[in-house]
Amino acid sequence: MSSLLNTAPTADVSKKSRKLESKMKRDKWIVYIIVYAFLAFLVLVSVVPFWIVLINATRDGMSISTQGMSLLPGKSLVENYKILTSNADVVQGFINSLKISVLVTILSGYFSALTAYGFHMYNFRGKNFLFGIILIFMMVPSQLAFLGYVKWMTQLGLMDTHAALIIPSIASIGTVFFLRAYISSSLSKELIESARIDGAGELYIFHRIALPLMAPGVATMSIFTFIGSWNNYLSARVILSSKGNETLPMVISSLKALKIWHQNQGAIYLGFAISIIPIVVVFIFASKYLIENISAGAVKG
Repeated sequence: MSSLLNTAPTADVSKKSRKLESKMKRDKWIVYIIVYAFLAFLVLVSVVPFWIVLINATRDGMSISTQGMSLLPGKSLVENYKILTSNADVVQGFINSLKISVLVTILSGYFSALTAYGFHMYNFRGKNFLFGIILIFMMVPSQLAFLGYVKWMTQLGLMDTHAALIIPSIASIGTVFFLRAYISSSLSKELIESARIDGAGELYIFHRIALPLMAPGVATMSIFTFIGSWNNYLSARVILSSKGNETLPMVISSLKALKIWHQNQGAIYLGFAISIIPIVVVFIFASKYLIENISAGAVKG
């Protein structure tokens, strides 16, 4: 009789435990559904504008003006490309933008990593003062220094050259600040000291040990550097004056001046679509490289 009494409470507790576990699983799935539904909504909001640009690039101006938004492609892609290339040198603008953006990204990433490494590894007089200056200049809007930048380029004789847009990228204050913070948590000074004891030179240590460990941070900043350089319009408009040196944003902006908008809006959208492609490609490949370097860890090199 007593054994039956002991078994009953145990069965009740087990039943309540299963109910509680089932309720927790159900609540967990509800939370997952809500979160993923919200993320899907954000993806939709982000993708739809790009999709509309790509779709309108294949439609003629009349259908865009009269029919409004469409999610299905049209049949005027070739015609839009002919109109676009006949009114502006899109190919040359694309090449110019690509050259400038690639060089800016490479120079900014390399010299910023070198500067951040120097601030992290070496103790020298005025180190904190120099880093304080970097912090101060980060707070100053770039527009305030733009007139001085133009005057400096004029004195150097670099106006209407791509070098005027490439050379300043060597001093990227924001990238230096980010990489210094990144390297402080990813690079051990003991590792560098052991390499020095083994007889490795400073440049060898930087290129073979420090730089691979900094690669995820450099890749992260390179994405934003490339996008900023690719979309740079103000500096390019002031510095560049000849048609052959114009970047793609300058070429696309000049299409309205030619009244091509009234002739065929699809050609304008096609120009926008062409300008988006390199940004998307760089982001995809840089993100993949970033993930690979994070998983590789300190053993890479």
